[in-house]
Amino acid sequence: MKDVLSLQDVMTESTEMLSKLENKVHPQQIIPELRHDKYDMNRMVSRMKKRCAFTSWTRENIHKKECCFYEKGVREDICKCGYSKIEHNDEAIKPEDFTGESWHKHRHLHEVPTDAFGDISFGGLGQKTGKYMRVSTDTKPEILYQLLTEQWRLSPPNLLISVTGGAKNFYLKARLNNMFNRGLIKVAQTTGAWIITGGTHTGVMKHVGKAVRDYALSSSTQGQIVAIGVATWGTIHNRDALVHPEGCFPAHYELDIKGQGRLSCLDNNHTHFLLVDDGTQGNYGVEIELRSCLEKCISGKRLGNKESGVTIPVVCVVLDGGPGTLNTIYNAMLNGTPCVILEGSGRIADVIAQVAALSVSRVTIALIHQLMKRFFGQEYEKFPDLRIIEWTKKIQDIIRMPHLLTIFRISEDNHGDVDVAILQALLKASRTSESLGTESWKRQLELAIAWNRVDIAETEIFTEERQWKSSDLHWAMFSALVGNKPEFVSLLLENGVSLRDFLQDEETLCELYKQLPSCIFLRKLAKRVHNAHRKKALGMRHRVRSGQGEMVSLTHVSDEVRRLLGSFTQALYLPSNMTYHFNMCLEDTSASLSKNSTSSQAPLKEDSPGAQRDPGRDIFLWAVVQNNRELAEIAWEQCTDCMSAALAASKILKTMAAEGMDADEAEDMKKLANHYEKHAIGVFNECHNWDEERAQKLLFRASPSWGRTTCLRLALEADDKSFVAQSGVQAFLTQIWCGELSVDNPVWRVLLCMVFFPLIYTGFLVYRRDEVIQREAEMNEEIKTVESVTGSVLRTSTRSLDSSGLQRQKPLGRWSRLLRMYSSPQAKFYLNIVSYFAFLFLFAVVLMIDFQATPSSGEVLLYIWLLSLVCEEVRQLFHDPDGFGFRKKARMYINDLWNILDVLSILFFIIGLAFRLTTELFYAGKILLCIDFVVFCLRLMAIFTISRTLGPKIIIVRRMMTDLFFFMFLLSIWVVAYGVAKQGILIHNDNRLDWIVRGAVYEPYLIIFGNFPTNIDYADFKLDSCTMNGSDPLKPKCPVLNENQMPAFPEWLTIIMLCIYLLFANILLLNLLIAIFNFTFQEVQDNTDRIWKFQRYELIKEYHSRPAAPPPFIILSHLYLFIRNVVLCRTPITTTEFKCELPQVEEEELLSWEAMMKDRYLLSTRQEQSQSMERRIVDTGQKVTTITERLEREEEMGSDATVQRLARLEEQVMQSAKALQWIMESLKCQGFTAKDAQPPTLTTTEESTDMYASEKEDKCHVNARQFYYPNSKLTRFPVPEEKVPWEFSFTCYMPSYYTSEESGDHVDGSESEASNNYRNPGGRTGMRGRGALSQLGPNPNLDLVLTRWGDSERSVLDYLVVWDEKQGTLALPGGPIESADHLPVILRRTMGKKMYEIVNAKLSEGTKVFEGYVDDCRNTDNAWVEITVLNIHLDRASQTTDDINSMVVSSHGALQWREVSGKTRLSANQRDSLRLVAELHNRKF
Repeated sequence: MKDVLSLQDVMTESTEMLSKLENKVHPQQIIPELRHDKYDMNRMVSRMKKRCAFTSWTRENIHKKECCFYEKGVREDICKCGYSKIEHNDEAIKPEDFTGESWHKHRHLHEVPTDAFGDISFGGLGQKTGKYMRVSTDTKPEILYQLLTEQWRLSPPNLLISVTGGAKNFYLKARLNNMFNRGLIKVAQTTGAWIITGGTHTGVMKHVGKAVRDYALSSSTQGQIVAIGVATWGTIHNRDALVHPEGCFPAHYELDIKGQGRLSCLDNNHTHFLLVDDGTQGNYGVEIELRSCLEKCISGKRLGNKESGVTIPVVCVVLDGGPGTLNTIYNAMLNGTPCVILEGSGRIADVIAQVAALSVSRVTIALIHQLMKRFFGQEYEKFPDLRIIEWTKKIQDIIRMPHLLTIFRISEDNHGDVDVAILQALLKASRTSESLGTESWKRQLELAIAWNRVDIAETEIFTEERQWKSSDLHWAMFSALVGNKPEFVSLLLENGVSLRDFLQDEETLCELYKQLPSCIFLRKLAKRVHNAHRKKALGMRHRVRSGQGEMVSLTHVSDEVRRLLGSFTQALYLPSNMTYHFNMCLEDTSASLSKNSTSSQAPLKEDSPGAQRDPGRDIFLWAVVQNNRELAEIAWEQCTDCMSAALAASKILKTMAAEGMDADEAEDMKKLANHYEKHAIGVFNECHNWDEERAQKLLFRASPSWGRTTCLRLALEADDKSFVAQSGVQAFLTQIWCGELSVDNPVWRVLLCMVFFPLIYTGFLVYRRDEVIQREAEMNEEIKTVESVTGSVLRTSTRSLDSSGLQRQKPLGRWSRLLRMYSSPQAKFYLNIVSYFAFLFLFAVVLMIDFQATPSSGEVLLYIWLLSLVCEEVRQLFHDPDGFGFRKKARMYINDLWNILDVLSILFFIIGLAFRLTTELFYAGKILLCIDFVVFCLRLMAIFTISRTLGPKIIIVRRMMTDLFFFMFLLSIWVVAYGVAKQGILIHNDNRLDWIVRGAVYEPYLIIFGNFPTNIDYADFKLDSCTMNGSDPLKPKCPVLNENQMPAFPEWLTIIMLCIYLLFANILLLNLLIAIFNFTFQEVQDNTDRIWKFQRYELIKEYHSRPAAPPPFIILSHLYLFIRNVVLCRTPITTTEFKCELPQVEEEELLSWEAMMKDRYLLSTRQEQSQSMERRIVDTGQKVTTITERLEREEEMGSDATVQRLARLEEQVMQSAKALQWIMESLKCQGFTAKDAQPPTLTTTEESTDMYASEKEDKCHVNARQFYYPNSKLTRFPVPEEKVPWEFSFTCYMPSYYTSEESGDHVDGSESEASNNYRNPGGRTGMRGRGALSQLGPNPNLDLVLTRWGDSERSVLDYLVVWDEKQGTLALPGGPIESADHLPVILRRTMGKKMYEIVNAKLSEGTKVFEGYVDDCRNTDNAWVEITVLNIHLDRASQTTDDINSMVVSSHGALQWREVSGKTRLSANQRDSLRLVAELHNRKF
């Protein structure tokens, strides 16, 4: 059926489209276009299918109400349901089932499928659209929640804001209006909240709509604010436009404010509408009950995810409002919903705000009269006194719940904006329950994390009142990391969360990788896991197919990270037993992992058993692979090996950027990689400025945390040229370049000593060992000087100890000096340069002088020399100290230009040698060798790369060669174009290919450099310089001649072509080439130094690993290496200049020092940012805004403050007058009379009881005056606090009479008369009769407190409680009793017969803790509960205790032992009883 509907809809839309185009194009011409536009058609079909599915779901689940019985009402042709006769169907006008009946809404309104749903479009500016649905009042809230989340695809909220108040338009002061709009939108945006209002374009709903509109106009991101309007269908103006049986997509709704009359228009700024229909028209308030049920349903949903123990919080925000709003506030607070009331918004909101800070006794009927008159104005005259009394009682009950009431006052600075007040109200509500304890704090923190409001958590949760343990916050850290809330991560770390404890279990880290968001790393990891499991056995594949998914562990993560870092690193995590199921979906690249662990607490494994794990590294790596800058920044600050971490991150990010398909994401990764390169540079410079020797150790030490690689190797692999170009890194490379020689030796001294080596024994050449010995000597000399001058034994002895602790260096011997000079990379380089020049000289001599048919001795020496060069190239190819592997090593070798020249020259030489040894190709072989000589000479440029002056210039030349290569393509176009045209005009049918190429290409190319041809014009033409028929191969063919033997071509044409050619080729293109070269030079010049320093490393490393002997003597070294490594299979000799393993103690000291330098770097960075011009401008702007707001507030509130002070003064005068009146009456009662006439008083009879009532405030019962009587639909007569005592008259007191049939035997009217004989000792309750109690008068009850000592030291006192599974509450065992000598009969079923008899036998041993009247919600004026609290303490060693304990265990949780504590979850009365028991046993409660 759905497919048919969707096909019909598609055909309908297609027909409409064709009909619109009928005047322009014939439909037959559009059909091919539709076929070509297949993608758009598929999208349309998909949209139609979804729409049809939504329509079908709506018809099945959503209904409306309509009248099925027309009965004429007051007005003609208007039914009692409010709709006209024509709006009823025929069956309703002439019903057969209801003949003779009168219309009733419960019988004559029935449900039918709704006919108003879909999208709603509001006209006007912006073309706002939303969604709407007409629903019945009997619709289940679960269905509505399903509609919102599944059909309308709204994300479940983290907070529900119910805005209520005045339904009519009211004025808000500009400042309050701005604060409300800003705060409401901020809290909705930051927390992901839903805003629920009445949905119409009036009153408070209009203010909410304006707030949403202002946000939509100021924000570039749309659809973030969800504003749901729950309105009454029968009061909506222009609702007929929303009706369509198949739904409207969209329905065009007109906002007609002027013509709405008593009805209301929908607000065009709301996003979703639920239009509640009860089958009537014109009745407001129909939606209240369904809205309340929907809010309650939403509040019962889990927050965030199903595993969370916290439900979605609800808060009520009140502006303005009348009596209906007061009922809404009262009912909301009874349900535990906190309310935020905006003072200054008007009417009932201001009334409550005025009395919120007063005690309940001071909130009198007279005060409410006064405030109602003040804030309601003329509307107050319509209020009857009985309603005022009811409202007084409700207001008293409201302010009796201060934990649920928050007053937002713009005059106070501590609240901030409305968003802070809303969130503080929710936290205050969750904090007040004393029994929740730690769970209360956890709930608050979970809410703050879900809202992403770190400011609220910092001020309201992490205070001095609460000391958090690291283990208590691990769940919060996990939520903050997975939820991408970096500010919360920082806050948790500041408040004691230890990352080492947090990642104690491998399970936690696996869970973090399980929750990775969709990213390139996740896709690569999923592919790796899938490929790994495809190679498993058949049984494993069967498990995967069975639905458990493919398993992933940290080993997969380690392998993927190693691939990103490079094969030269080791695995970060060794294989373990912890595995997780990994499920990938084709539509969503996010991963879902299900835990499958063999050990619940398996520690993380590192690459060595004794390695210390760095939890900061684990979090940092997890954040980097998902390209999360904020979290990575926080985690980097926690890394111990921070410089290696920054360089590793740079390498990982650049690798992922190269592999990524998304250009924007790749660009972000590159930016983040550069950011961490700057971090590494900053830390290294800080270290180098502080201690150069330690800083160099950081470069070549093997990092255990990052695969046993070095910082320098990571920087090179990541292509971090800026880091390698740092002066400290270059100083380290220079030190390696010089070997054991001092870096201060001039080059000429080194060269001179290499020629005359005896000079090294004269001190002509300085060694590093000599510098160390000299520094030690100078330090000892300083110590002696200080000792002789100051005579301080303490100082000198300390310095002497330090110096003696150093390892004393001995001078180098003669052989060591000679060996270390010639083995330094610097000396090797110079020897190889001399050797290379000698090789080229020998090569040139052989080619020009000694190239015989039989190779001479010089030529044989040349071949041996080349063989040594070949052996050296092979050694370089296979020499792999870093562990790259042959594949990567070969790739690195080929990518080097100089190596390419080496291979090319060797190949040319071998081919030329092969040709030269044959008689036929002897001369060709010489030609190849001559060309090879050119290649060898070009290779000579490599010697300049070490030069600081010429090295950067070679880089520029290489870039210019690239520009020249592409420029030649452009130049060739002009050369070929002119050459072919010229050759065709001048020469006729020349078939000699060499002369064709010469004329068409070579000659036009030479013209550019000034070699002009002679055959262009007549003046220089000579007939003897060419051949007529092209028979002479040494002469060009003559041009076409005329009868005068002169060229027949038009002279003017060739000259013009030549001029144009020279203009473009010689002037334009050559100058363009110069400009390109200039641009390249300017562009590269700034980076050449950096690039040269980066490439310098490879040259230094090459000569560091190269044998000392130059070619051809180097072949002996190659022979030695071959015998040692290949024949004898000995391990290669490793050096420690580029990589070394530090002892553990030294490693820890170095990392601690590095961490200190990192902190110094971060501090200096923050100081620079705070002192930057941009930051100063922002701070100045904030200060100016704050001052302006303060001035506006003081100006606005100045007059209001004066009025308030006068009101307080007037109130104090009234109180003083009342007190004096009471004193005078008391004196009169004691017989004292006044001599003078009594002055007039300011009190009334009703007000004279306030003072006495305040004294009895604590004695007044509260539960017995609850407005709604329990387990009934009756309401009590409102009894304000001042009217509770029977001593004070209450003339209008008319309570209802109620006797529950379930509470006892049926009684007749005589009980009503007997009830007058009983009067509640606590005062009036608002209800007469027996109520739900069993008898008039006192109803004795017993609460049994059964206690025992929980331990042998008697430090823990336990008590027995009963678990009510239906209510989900704990209670003391008890119930009504007939005699004090027996337990309540109801306990027989609760405890069991045996336990009941045991406890009943010990009843006489119990201690009576309390006996008397109790404030019970079932109490009435004539029946009340009197309770006896009895404590029976059990001996720990008695058999009775053992029997009771066994029975408690066998009760399966129905009976429980709990520790006596203030955190216990009992009712207020039972908590008081337990407190008395704790005092009886000297226990703290």
